[in-house]
Amino acid sequence: MTDTLTSRPVTAPGLRRFARRFRANRLALGALIVLVVLVVGAAAAPWIVPYEPDAIDVMNRLSGSTPAHWLGTDSLGRDTFSRLLVAGRVSLFAAAIAVAIAVVVGVPFGLLAGYCGGWVDWLLGRAADVLMTFPAIILAIAIIAATGPGLTNAMIALGIVYSPRLFRVVRSATLAVRAETYVEASVSIGTPASGIIARRVLPNILSPLLVQVSLMLAAALLAEAALSLLGLGVVPPTPSWGNLLGRGFTEIRSTPLLVVWPGLAIAVATLSFNLVGDGLRDSLGRETRKGD
Repeated sequence: MTDTLTSRPVTAPGLRRFARRFRANRLALGALIVLVVLVVGAAAAPWIVPYEPDAIDVMNRLSGSTPAHWLGTDSLGRDTFSRLLVAGRVSLFAAAIAVAIAVVVGVPFGLLAGYCGGWVDWLLGRAADVLMTFPAIILAIAIIAATGPGLTNAMIALGIVYSPRLFRVVRSATLAVRAETYVEASVSIGTPASGIIARRVLPNILSPLLVQVSLMLAAALLAEAALSLLGLGVVPPTPSWGNLLGRGFTEIRSTPLLVVWPGLAIAVATLSFNLVGDGLRDSLGRETRKGD
């Protein structure tokens, strides 16, 4: 028998209500605009930077702000503005890939645990609990210590670190949806579990999932910066906001602005991700239903 029950997709009126509520949140809307500017600037960095980010000019090392170098230069005479833009490209990409890995790992297992329950839920839940007993940054450092420093290893480590947290969110939301009448009706008429998960469960847990992903992007950005600051993330000469911050500390007495610019970029991006997450949390929630 085919499943003729009506699912609860995202509807046009629901999307309009969401957009109206999100626009009304000026902080979240402003943060979204800032993120768009950061992402577009980072994506276009290779074409808009005034200097090659690795071009050395020792005659102009540690210069302050000048018409030629808007944000000054570092200890090797490299243009800080150019390196900051390219570093944003690396840091934002690293955070996005780390969260994508967490989604790929955490979401399927969370759906499986929440929908199947029983020993499957117990086994996956205990595995997630074991990973969550370790502080996130310590676990990431341990993974990188075993695999070696570098952008790829840092992204994989952060993805593994954040997947249990995403697993818990998805599992909890799936348990709530699993108890809904329309899911029980689909089960009673013999709809395959894969079809129920794809057509009934997943669309109805998108709200908490999107909120968690936006907040996790901020956490991943901070974690990547911390790892790069410690020399365990992006390996120089490739710039990232984290290793620019670390290199700036070595010259903080003579040129403190070398610390200010990457620190400000990290703070603005992290705050923007958090504000967008708060805006999504306040605006989403009922858009997967046909009405309020």
